[in-house]
Amino acid sequence: MAEKHIVVQGAMCKCQFGQTPDKIKVLSHKKEYANDKNASKKLIVTTKEIGGATLEKNTFGNCPKMGNPPPPCKPMITEWKGFYKEVTLSNGGNIILEDSKAVCAIAGTPCIEIIDHGQRTEASQQNFKNANKEVHKQINPLVNPEEMYKEQPTHEGGKDGVA
Repeated sequence: MAEKHIVVQGAMCKCQFGQTPDKIKVLSHKKEYANDKNASKKLIVTTKEIGGATLEKNTFGNCPKMGNPPPPCKPMITEWKGFYKEVTLSNGGNIILEDSKAVCAIAGTPCIEIIDHGQRTEASQQNFKNANKEVHKQINPLVNPEEMYKEQPTHEGGKDGVA
């Protein structure tokens, strides 16, 4: 099985019948986070993100499933398909993966798919320390990585140890 990403708050999704994507909001919990070093922004999307308020704009454009001319889309997610069943979070929901799909009450089929899982890398000082020094020299020959790893002297006085 190929590696799949966990979907987090801010992930982009789209409806196969709509024209514009929308971002997922997590409203069912405030406890479990992924891909966020400060654990403050990237809540994990679960199967409990259902109903009509789970998207930021709450629309995918116009909905051709509702008539002609198509009125504005008002998605109503009734369930998720293809989620990770092995883990249940504190809200009783299972984790949504990047290939999961949501069923809309209007279309009656799994027509809403994830187009961007929402995870982003956040470089930290530890990443720099763990980097291969030889590779670093090849990528950036003007900087001596050995000098970068040395502790900087602290000065008494002002904020952050700077006088």
